[in-house]
Amino acid sequence: MKWTDEALERTGKNLKQSRADVFFQLLDYRMLVPVLALVIIGLVVLNTVLAKGYGAVIFDYPMNFYKQIAAVLMGLVAAFTFCLFEPPTMRLIGGGIYLISIILLLVVKVDGYRPVAGADSWIRIPLFGSFQPSELSKIGVAMLAGPIFAAMKRGEMTAIQGFLRIGLIYGLPFLFIATEPDLGTSLVLIFMFLCTAFVWGVRWRTIILSLTATVFLVLPLSWQFILNPAQKERVMTFLFRGYDKSASYHIEQSLAAITSGGLAGNRTGGTVSVPVKESDFIFTAISEQLGLIGTTLVILLAVYFIAHTLRVAGKVAERSPDEAYIMVALIAGVAFHFIENIGMTVGLLPITGIPLPFISYGGSAMISNFLLLGVLLNYSLNHTANQAR
Repeated sequence: MKWTDEALERTGKNLKQSRADVFFQLLDYRMLVPVLALVIIGLVVLNTVLAKGYGAVIFDYPMNFYKQIAAVLMGLVAAFTFCLFEPPTMRLIGGGIYLISIILLLVVKVDGYRPVAGADSWIRIPLFGSFQPSELSKIGVAMLAGPIFAAMKRGEMTAIQGFLRIGLIYGLPFLFIATEPDLGTSLVLIFMFLCTAFVWGVRWRTIILSLTATVFLVLPLSWQFILNPAQKERVMTFLFRGYDKSASYHIEQSLAAITSGGLAGNRTGGTVSVPVKESDFIFTAISEQLGLIGTTLVILLAVYFIAHTLRVAGKVAERSPDEAYIMVALIAGVAFHFIENIGMTVGLLPITGIPLPFISYGGSAMISNFLLLGVLLNYSLNHTANQAR
């Protein structure tokens, strides 16, 4: 959105009244609209998947679809509410989100609730249903670590002091999540840290060497003590296609579903059975129903959203490096989700059970994604408001 001198001056005067009064003038629609488009595509595709019972959640239609719509609306309200908070309040919210996520991750370890096979990463909240605290932790670590990166950049603390604090902030939830074991979200946290560290100033060579050393150190331990048999099978199937026919079922069905979509979707009426088609493998349903046109649109919307947010983060860095580092970490997490989810459905990356942002079925993931969007919109709004002053 381009701002004329008159518009900026007028907005600056309005800011003296209330942040809410100029909310829709300052809102970053180029960040919001791609997300809403992804949500609409997801709801359209998800409705068909749930209605015909193609996914794992097949017994409660249309109530399960209504719950997804409710999660979208709740998330949108939460995102807009975040936009109304001033920076000091947002800093408190960031600390609160981190603390709550740590407490909930501890609850996961002791509550005994396990709604699905695989990772024990869910808790049950009365009236709300199942919730995955690891989704919330990604927002908390970004909002808590960002100011420390900025403080190191300003010389207010040494790199050793800063990275020790950041290591603790990232390390605590990482330990809880990795031992659930939730490989996908663990990798998201690593990617968020590496991207922020690179933007801060750590060289690629240092990152690659550190990552390589970590892999050789952690991978054998993870393989022996953390990964469950199903996750080991996924890794082996990715490395050696055809290693185990039963373990290859997911990827073979996924590829069959994607190719069946053709250019504009499968119009024969037949569908390919894909496990968790409503969530982790919803990209296959998009291809089946909308074809190459639909999947390309999803990728373009995701790329535009990520690229625009990074561009805004570059501008925000001039005024508030704290917020810029937080934006980089958050958008890195979103980018990893898109890359990993789409990559695993087409066989380019290992299957890690990670949802497609703003599209996959799941209330906790959808609300958490909108909370993340609210943080990004808040910082973008702050930047525009600062220009208006």
